[in-house]
Amino acid sequence: MKKTLFVFAVLAFAWTGLANAHGPSRQKVTESIDIDAKPEVVWEHIKDFGNFNWVPVIANTAAEGDNQKGATRVLTLKEGGTIKEELKKYDAAKMTYQYRITEVDVKVLPVSNYSATISVLPNQAGGTKVEWNGAFYRGYPNNNPPPELNEEAAIKAVTTIYKEGLANLKSMVEAKR
Repeated sequence: MKKTLFVFAVLAFAWTGLANAHGPSRQKVTESIDIDAKPEVVWEHIKDFGNFNWVPVIANTAAEGDNQKGATRVLTLKEGGTIKEELKKYDAAKMTYQYRITEVDVKVLPVSNYSATISVLPNQAGGTKVEWNGAFYRGYPNNNPPPELNEEAAIKAVTTIYKEGLANLKSMVEAKR
């Protein structure tokens, strides 16, 4: 009986240690916006993987490979720093593409293992819904991250980029009507 209690106590202690020793979990952010224009018109503004000028934090985009799988782009940020990305999937007929970050300094964007999809869809009002969703890990891979590299910082940074980018896209498209 004592042996059984001892084994149980050891297993319970080990389980508690394992449960508390987990690292970061994958975070997800989805933002969308309705735009008063036909999907084809909106797609014209964002269809070029090498042109990210509708995202306000981006100062310049240098791209290679057009809209082919494996194409790359380097985003130069207005506040300094760069983000390197690769196109994973592109479907002009469905007006969507997927990409991933291949290199980023966590001081620039506090994420790791980031991938995202941008989709242009018709909405019920006869206009367009643009949806941008991403999945990523925080910038600090180990336990006890500093505040600037934790989940909250990563979610806030990505959410801000998405919201500002989509709002700017809406302004650009609707101003040209």
